Amino acid sequence: MPSNFWLIAQREYLTRVKKRSFLIMTLLVPLVVAAFGFFIVKIATSDNDTQDVVQVLDMSGQRLGARLVSTKQMQFKPVQGTLETVKKDYLKSEADGLLYLPAGLSLEAPRGVQLYAKGNVSIRKQQAVENALDKLFSEDKMLASGLSQEKLDALKTNIDVASINLDESGKEKNSNALATSGIAYALALLIYLFIFMYGVQIMRGVGEEKSSRIMEVMLSSVKPFDLMMGKIVGIAGVGLTQFLLWGILSVGATSAITALFADKLTATAKTEMAANPGGTERAAQVMGGAEVASADNAATPADPAAAVSERFSVFKALRGLPLGMIVVGFVIYFLGGYLLYGALFGAIGAAVDDQTDTQQFMFPITMPLILSYIIGVSVILRNPDGPVAFWMSMIPFTSPIAMVIRLPFGVPVWQLALSVALLIVGFIGTVWVAARIYRVGVLMYGKKITYRELSKWLFYKG
Repeated sequence: MPSNFWLIAQREYLTRVKKRSFLIMTLLVPLVVAAFGFFIVKIATSDNDTQDVVQVLDMSGQRLGARLVSTKQMQFKPVQGTLETVKKDYLKSEADGLLYLPAGLSLEAPRGVQLYAKGNVSIRKQQAVENALDKLFSEDKMLASGLSQEKLDALKTNIDVASINLDESGKEKNSNALATSGIAYALALLIYLFIFMYGVQIMRGVGEEKSSRIMEVMLSSVKPFDLMMGKIVGIAGVGLTQFLLWGILSVGATSAITALFADKLTATAKTEMAANPGGTERAAQVMGGAEVASADNAATPADPAAAVSERFSVFKALRGLPLGMIVVGFVIYFLGGYLLYGALFGAIGAAVDDQTDTQQFMFPITMPLILSYIIGVSVILRNPDGPVAFWMSMIPFTSPIAMVIRLPFGVPVWQLALSVALLIVGFIGTVWVAARIYRVGVLMYGKKITYRELSKWLFYKG
């Protein structure tokens, strides 16, 4: 015969898994997340498809405006006339800005440059104009020093640093800071959200059963500890089931989206090659009557498949991550963190009569979780091997988030083992505290609960 503990866990699990809301959320969430991510990326990159037109009034006498290099995001269009006339014409035009280069503009100390706009000037527009002018003035200074264009081109170097993960045995693996940080951030967010979500489910479930007086009937045949742990373990099983299904569905959705984008990127690369067969372009520039050629810094790969491969290199970098440690560690810290906080959420639900009274007890419990998430994404993500990362990954209340952030970067085995051991000890301690509160609170009605009252319940006998 199964014990009461497993019967309660089974009941909690099956009751929630069979709900229509569980099935809908399990099936729709991966699709909604994928669609939302696609929408965010689409909106974030939509600006790259638009080109601002900036009129340039050059009064410097150095043909600076004619030599400003346009880009896909910004086109410079020289105009003639006085400043007042050009400003009036600009206000009537559809141009996005007016750049004024005053007379007597010096290469050594360029002052008086102004950018007019219809409204406040955006940071993106101002930076694009400043970068174009910085590049032009830098090239002019080097040319004035007697350097030829060939030497100028030779001075320009673009270096791609390949990051390699070298383990203790000397084995090399590809590394990618973007992919590693992205995985770490995603894991921390999942732990943070689901400890809250499933912890609140425990608290509400206990509170509802207490308010309906079902507890009085259940406790006649079940020990309070078995009842509390059964609810916690049953809901934990629901969470793991949902994670597993989401993982399977997410892999399928990601594969489909990746294939879709790969086809589009291949077509884009072919179009770029057809428009630019040589891979480079030179624009004629004039200074003091001499023609100066400038090379386009962005060369198009010769093979469209290579272009697509470069753009999806972040997915290749995932192969270099310790995926086994990440998956196992995530499950351990999800369960450990959930059980630790779930026991405390259950104790809160048992202690109060009204759900509105839970807020005063939730804040001190959830504060370490919120703090670990904030510090995790702001400090630990930038320095996963620092002292802050180490100590927060050892404290049971903060280790579920702190350690999962460190896992993609690689964690020494002894630190992982010590952290898990301390998390187990912390879980046992919180379960003991929660059980002492739970056994008294589930049968306590009509009394205003304070922290002093809770401390007394810890030492009640029986």
